[in-house]
Amino acid sequence: MGSLLAVSDLHVGHPDNRAIVEAMKPAAEDDWLIVAGDVGEFVADVERTLALLADRFHTVVWTPGNHELWTHPRDPVTLRGEARYRRLVEICRGLGVHTPEDPYPVWHRPDGRPVTVAPLFTLYDYTWRPAGAETKEQALAVAEAAGIVCTDEHVLHPDPWESREAWCAERVRYTEQRLQHLELTEDQRLVLVNHYPLVREPTSVLWHPEFAQWCGTERTADWHVRFPVELMIYGHLHIPRTTSYDGVRFEEVSVGYPREWRKRERQGPWPRQVLPLPEPEGR
Repeated sequence: MGSLLAVSDLHVGHPDNRAIVEAMKPAAEDDWLIVAGDVGEFVADVERTLALLADRFHTVVWTPGNHELWTHPRDPVTLRGEARYRRLVEICRGLGVHTPEDPYPVWHRPDGRPVTVAPLFTLYDYTWRPAGAETKEQALAVAEAAGIVCTDEHVLHPDPWESREAWCAERVRYTEQRLQHLELTEDQRLVLVNHYPLVREPTSVLWHPEFAQWCGTERTADWHVRFPVELMIYGHLHIPRTTSYDGVRFEEVSVGYPREWRKRERQGPWPRQVLPLPEPEGR
């Protein structure tokens, strides 16, 4: 019986990160792989990487990060906002990769119990503001004064929505409705996959707390307790670790940039096994 593996923030524009992806292989032929966003900035890179992984792993589940949604000035694909996202969904479907727009796939534990894997796409809405900032404008001013301005402000376009927060509101509405209408058996649990953490607490360890406003939304703060969630998988922060909120396990599975992962005492493993939980080392 295969395992459920997860990784995010591959950033394959960096050669050393491409080498990490090239080395990724399943331990068993029926291993699943979750890719929680930020594969790369160029559509061709995203397609090439997901095609490679889909060829190796039994099932691949993808949700977009902010970098896939960038309309990079050097990318031949000039689609913006919703149209760019829909193009990526179309590519994934051609590869057999599950997206937030598809029926949620069901993985089975070694004992046969079902787990629904739900890839989400919720964006952010500037509600995780710095202390003392009561509006988006104030939050952005605080970040600018600290020299911390996310590149999204220049290349992540919300078209046809009037703003990223309006797009976020629509994504949250759509996703919440899907989760509310899921038909699950009594013993069936959820694995929620999102590029952004559903709760703000993981951002408390950011070197630059001003960056939290680009990391999620208050609208999802209770999803891990409202729904029968066993595990929440995310990326974006480039701080891989395991935490728990209200008794629910949260796993950040980022690779991050080479300058970041080279500094870690322990690099990898990539991807990380998230279900079933691997035996502790030394046993």
